[in-house]
Amino acid sequence: MLKDITLGQYFPGNTVVHRLDPRTKLLWLLGYIVALFLAKNIWGYALMLGVLITESALAKIKPKTLLSGLKPLIFIVIFTAVVNLFYGTGEPLWQWWILKITAEGIRKAVFMALRIMLLVCGTFLLTYTTSPLQLTDGLERLLGPLKKLRVPVQELAMMMSIALRFIPTLIEETDKIMSAQKARGASFDTGKLSERAKALLPLLVPLFVSAFRRADELATAMECRCYSGGEGRTRMKQLVYRRRDLVTGIVMVLILASAIVLRTV
Repeated sequence: MLKDITLGQYFPGNTVVHRLDPRTKLLWLLGYIVALFLAKNIWGYALMLGVLITESALAKIKPKTLLSGLKPLIFIVIFTAVVNLFYGTGEPLWQWWILKITAEGIRKAVFMALRIMLLVCGTFLLTYTTSPLQLTDGLERLLGPLKKLRVPVQELAMMMSIALRFIPTLIEETDKIMSAQKARGASFDTGKLSERAKALLPLLVPLFVSAFRRADELATAMECRCYSGGEGRTRMKQLVYRRRDLVTGIVMVLILASAIVLRTV
């Protein structure tokens, strides 16, 4: 299951989505999230599902890749759906003690589960089509006005991109540690839920040691390259808005307008 976590991975490509300015993609994701939370009926969610399918097709990301990334989140999705299932109003279809299931509760559960999955898949598409360096540059440029308030924008953007970049590395490290412990007789897939959780505790110490070692190596490498923060730094590749970025922005505005209109249907 650890291998199914694809957050933070980047798939190189030359599609129209890959060629978009990272600032455009970050703003697109923000607009996508806003439109997703505006959706309140089947038509709104159908619109957002269509947007996600279209975007993944343009980026040439297979649906199987997106769905595989959802596997580790299945428990969260199911738990959220079950909780919302009992918070509906109206005539109960089934009732026991203080628990009741209504048609409104079923609708809320389905829509909430769909919202979480669409939100996660939309975030995955950003990391799949944007390299960590591009994300850093895009975040720094978007947060640039905060520099006037003496906010260390470049450092914040760099830390966010490094954290995102190291997610696949730590997942791979965890998988190696689990394989090594399984070879020594450890079991992570059998027993009760409490026993499985207890079996995962021995993973924490070597995982933290590995994470701190990698952080120390990264800090040493940055010092050897005379890194001194973002002040006075230049870029080899300058970010430039192009016509495709303008078209993408116009499409996002139209999607937001459609989500507002469909909200009243």
